[in-house]
Amino acid sequence: MDQSLFHLINQQWTSLALDLFMAGLSDSQIWRPFLVAIGICAVLFGGFKARALVICLLIALAIAGLVTTGLKSAVARHRPKQMQTVRMVQLQKARPKFLTLFKKPVIRFSDSSDRTRSGPSFPSGHVVNNTIAATFLTLFYRRRGWLYWFVAAAVGYSRIYLGAHWPSDVVSTLFLGIGEALLLLGFFELIWRMAVHKLAPAIYERHPSLLADFNSRARPQDAPQRVA
Repeated sequence: MDQSLFHLINQQWTSLALDLFMAGLSDSQIWRPFLVAIGICAVLFGGFKARALVICLLIALAIAGLVTTGLKSAVARHRPKQMQTVRMVQLQKARPKFLTLFKKPVIRFSDSSDRTRSGPSFPSGHVVNNTIAATFLTLFYRRRGWLYWFVAAAVGYSRIYLGAHWPSDVVSTLFLGIGEALLLLGFFELIWRMAVHKLAPAIYERHPSLLADFNSRARPQDAPQRVA
């Protein structure tokens, strides 16, 4: 079933529009400058919650990168293009990188030279990073943060579409990313409550939790008392 679904997505459910969209979405070099700019703006001009999100997310992604590298070496699962011929989409070179989105991509089929160009297939670094980001955004910004799951899902689909991962890689990595995000965020919350409570009680009083913006609403003890 894994291979059958892979062949449907990679070789049959394709179009010229999807080729450019999936390849562009999956290329982190295109989006890195924009993401860096958003992160800097959040730290400089955002509130406590925005700064906490950026710092926690950067640390989580760094730790997740080490976990991903370790699991890739331990599992050592072959990518589809390392085992068989797959349809591949390559973006043309451009400077700056995002200008490649205005050029027609190159479509080719993998050959023997592609079997040693990439590392193992599981887990997917693209999927785990975007899953962690989606989980963090959902927990920090519940009303709007969950929208990033559409991006995470599209990135996961693009990895199959481009022949980089099996469908089972993407699904398994999704659960792995959620687990890592919850575990790390719980750890960050514990460190915040233990360390900041002792080292910076004034800050802790205003922000007793990383996830909740307590300045945006009155706490029960601050509410005016009714006079009988």
